[in-house]
Amino acid sequence: MNQELQQTRTKTRIQKRNRELIREAALDVFSQRGFRGATLDQIAELAGLSKPNLLYYFPSKEAIHLDLLSRLLDTWLDPLRDLDPAGDPKAEILGYVRRKLELSRDFPRESRLFANEVLQGAPRLTEVLGSDLKALVDEKSAVLQQWAAEGRIADLPPKHLIFAIWALTQHYADFEVQVRAVLGEGHDPYAEAQDFLDLLFTKLLAP
Repeated sequence: MNQELQQTRTKTRIQKRNRELIREAALDVFSQRGFRGATLDQIAELAGLSKPNLLYYFPSKEAIHLDLLSRLLDTWLDPLRDLDPAGDPKAEILGYVRRKLELSRDFPRESRLFANEVLQGAPRLTEVLGSDLKALVDEKSAVLQQWAAEGRIADLPPKHLIFAIWALTQHYADFEVQVRAVLGEGHDPYAEAQDFLDLLFTKLLAP
């Protein structure tokens, strides 16, 4: 019985490891080639598994891609969820900008995966974008509007303010090669971006 339990645990560990190997490989391939350019053969080779072995864990390329996107969305939305209506408006918004920039710094492949999906019309994310994401943006936009109505921040279109934060932070991941090429050696793009974005949004948010 103990031997059977040990064998089950070993099998479970191997399965978990192989799933993570596939996810890591797929993240590299999808973020570099996009969904259409990626193949199961490329993912299997990078994961160090045979294609039939890969298909044991995920039945299709679509299944792997959807798995990655589903895991990514929670991570991507958490910083906006953390915007606290009871907090200081300026501190909350600047904190959101910092958290989004940190996501770009720490998860550049995930950012490019999401960008590629949206650029292709978001066929695997349309429902989520129109439901979970929209509901969250609507909720936080109402908070921003209330702060503006109270004279605590500038009166700005709240959804476009959120769009601007997305664009200005995710740019550093999605166009990292371009950013580093233009800045040249000896620059830390994310540290410099943080200083700039703090200054930009401090001025922009002033009532």
